[in-house]
Amino acid sequence: MMKTSRTKLVIGLVMLILAGAFTVRADDDKSKKEDAVARLQKASSALEQLANTPDKGIPDEVLRGAKCIAVIPNLTKAGFIVGVTRGRGVSTCRLANGRWSAPAFFTLTGGNWGAQIGVEDVHLVILIMNDKGMNDLLKDKVQIGAEASASAGPVGRHASAGTDWKLETEMLTYSRSKGLFAGVDLGGSYIERDKDTDVALYGREVTTPELLTGKVPPPPEARAFLNVVSNVKSEAKNPDEKHVDKATGQKY
Repeated sequence: MMKTSRTKLVIGLVMLILAGAFTVRADDDKSKKEDAVARLQKASSALEQLANTPDKGIPDEVLRGAKCIAVIPNLTKAGFIVGVTRGRGVSTCRLANGRWSAPAFFTLTGGNWGAQIGVEDVHLVILIMNDKGMNDLLKDKVQIGAEASASAGPVGRHASAGTDWKLETEMLTYSRSKGLFAGVDLGGSYIERDKDTDVALYGREVTTPELLTGKVPPPPEARAFLNVVSNVKSEAKNPDEKHVDKATGQKY
């Protein structure tokens, strides 16, 4: 009788532990999804601010030519004057039908900073301008400078027709900060797939190529971000070139 009671007690304790573990896991998954949604919201705000900066925004010609857009709403620096950079971003690519793909999450680590002190909350937008740049973005990990080229993009409402960005530039970067800012060099830094955040948003494992080539439909949580991307792009077109997808609200 005593042995049976002990067995029941052990089973009860095991079930209690398992129940607690499942609860912790569920709470953790919920928290990660909330973080993913928050990153989408912050990326939307950062992109709007950078694209619409008076006289120093992203030129119409550049926006029209971009194949993909990657946004890091909070790029930070650790160190004094020169240090390590780290940011968590989200990207989307233009599909053959003119719409924008489901977003894919990534991290950026490394890079060299110019002369600056105490810089925080740098908004960084990376525009991918050609097929090679897009193919690099589809990789799980790519090093800027060694595998992919990036340079500071031209600013102003219209980019000069003679600038080099129309030639071989894979990625153009735009950055903005409320504090002291003297530019950021992404050479040597790594763009790497943020697998955990992808899983948190989509509820299953998905690859970056699946997301950015249209094989996975955008989730409802990404609609606001994609609308901002399509709206920013559509502003660079003539009015008669704009079309609206009734289901998603995207302009293309």
